[in-house]
Amino acid sequence: MSTVGAKSGLAGTPPGHTKAPAHLVRALDSLGLRDAELSPVWKNQAGGLTFSVASAGPGGRIDFYVKWNPAGTSESLTAEAQRLQWLQGRHPAPVAVELVADMHGEVLLTRALPGESAVAQRWKHQPDTALRALGAGLRRLHQVDYAELPPQWSPQQEPDADGDDTVHRAAASGPPGGIDKLVLSQGDPCAPNTLLAADGSFLAHVDLGRLTVADRWADLAVMTMSLGWNFPRYQEAVFWEGYGIEPDPARIEYYRRLWDEASGAPPEDPGVVP
Repeated sequence: MSTVGAKSGLAGTPPGHTKAPAHLVRALDSLGLRDAELSPVWKNQAGGLTFSVASAGPGGRIDFYVKWNPAGTSESLTAEAQRLQWLQGRHPAPVAVELVADMHGEVLLTRALPGESAVAQRWKHQPDTALRALGAGLRRLHQVDYAELPPQWSPQQEPDADGDDTVHRAAASGPPGGIDKLVLSQGDPCAPNTLLAADGSFLAHVDLGRLTVADRWADLAVMTMSLGWNFPRYQEAVFWEGYGIEPDPARIEYYRRLWDEASGAPPEDPGVVP
């Protein structure tokens, strides 16, 4: 559900009648999923689409999700597939099943997890539960040992496809006063990229194509900014309690400003819709 470095419009839930691109359909056919039922779930700012996949057809349970990105965008499903593979056994995330990448774009098939987005209607009506889980999940990710992270994923060595690596470079160098703490960073830590279990606890992170190493405030600043885009009523203090830290206004302002500059959005512009 990426919102960084994309240029074509707001991200959000697409209309229910949204059709799967021909390239995606061909890829699923090649994977033996010709008769699967697809339902649109998300459209990113680059025009990429995510669909739920019921391999048994209409009425069947959702057992996969499939993402498609057109060629020539700043989003990379290849990068996401590589990071999902690295995360297995280290942190809860979807399992990458198959990646199809060619001149027409990229298709990534992942196994479905038994949960739902932290911004699903159920959790919008239970914001305290959702915010605690968002904080706990981000803390858990930040505790992962990144010593074995491939060096080419560091911000100094891997700019985005369109050359814009402003957020990651700045997150690595830190705000005035220096870095607080380097951690394994989600890279696109908006609330929709967290899944919750049925009991409201943290389940997994998704949309991990920008996983990197950065100051923890790069994630914390954007996550808390995204709360206002997705929850009509909430108490931000609940998130900070869930993570286990007091807010740092100077660092929050610094990283939010960098996020806005990288996304090309006016300050506090959501870049997503509920």
